[in-house]
Amino acid sequence: MHLSEHPPQPLVDAVEARLPVAAGAIWQPLTGGRTNFAWKLQPTNGHDALVIKLYRGPAKNPLFPNDPKAEALLLQQLGPSGLTPSLIAELQTPSGLCNVYSHIPGQAWIADASVVGALVKSLHAMTPPGTLREVPDGSEALYQKTTQILADCQLADPLMALAPRGHVPACGASALLHGDIVPGNLIHNDTGLHLIDWQCPAQGDPCEDIAIFLSPAMQVIYRGKPLDDQEVTAFFDAYDAPAITVRFQELAPWYHWRMAAYCQWQSENGRSDYAVARDLEIEALQRSLSP
Repeated sequence: MHLSEHPPQPLVDAVEARLPVAAGAIWQPLTGGRTNFAWKLQPTNGHDALVIKLYRGPAKNPLFPNDPKAEALLLQQLGPSGLTPSLIAELQTPSGLCNVYSHIPGQAWIADASVVGALVKSLHAMTPPGTLREVPDGSEALYQKTTQILADCQLADPLMALAPRGHVPACGASALLHGDIVPGNLIHNDTGLHLIDWQCPAQGDPCEDIAIFLSPAMQVIYRGKPLDDQEVTAFFDAYDAPAITVRFQELAPWYHWRMAAYCQWQSENGRSDYAVARDLEIEALQRSLSP
């Protein structure tokens, strides 16, 4: 029996004690996430399906943290917008921290970058709660973050040699950020596009979210192929913020370098698929430096 397939009985008992609709419900494992355990809970009385997310604890991941309290806060704040699931309950169970929220049916996003651009634009226009982590702002902060990641890699020297030169100043922005906008966290259905998996939200430079979504590595890991030039253009056209587009282009070498370092860290920690993703980021880094 594997935990991801069968929820631990103490978790089931805790959920049923808090939510009577869970009694006798069917628990179906959700396999899209790479960080926590999650199940779709389908009540037998016709009640709408719920998601039960059990957190594995603080993430050792150097780029994507894992904060159940922050996720609960954002789902509570954004749920009425329809952009995200709605928080149902926070539970401290014998199996660990657990959030319960509404299940959004649909398919993971695979095409039409313009709808993502429009969604991200709407997100970045919202006011963050003010208690979220801050993302690196400007080339110096991105350089420092990347060197921290590489410090935990055995084969860091080849990537250190690719460090971009120059300087892009901090912008001081405080946009609300999802922090992990990858295809697997974008769900499309008849009501539009939705963002799920909010365990690493942040505030700061909007280029952070843009960099994650446009990342060749994240696209190939979750969608099977990077975005092409037309898709990138469609994203920025829908995002419709020329100054931020220019800023992203200036910072792109540092974002690609950081993601290449992250992929190196993942590949050294048993995720062999990240080696190809790393090479894609290195190629993108080199292209971003071309006049």
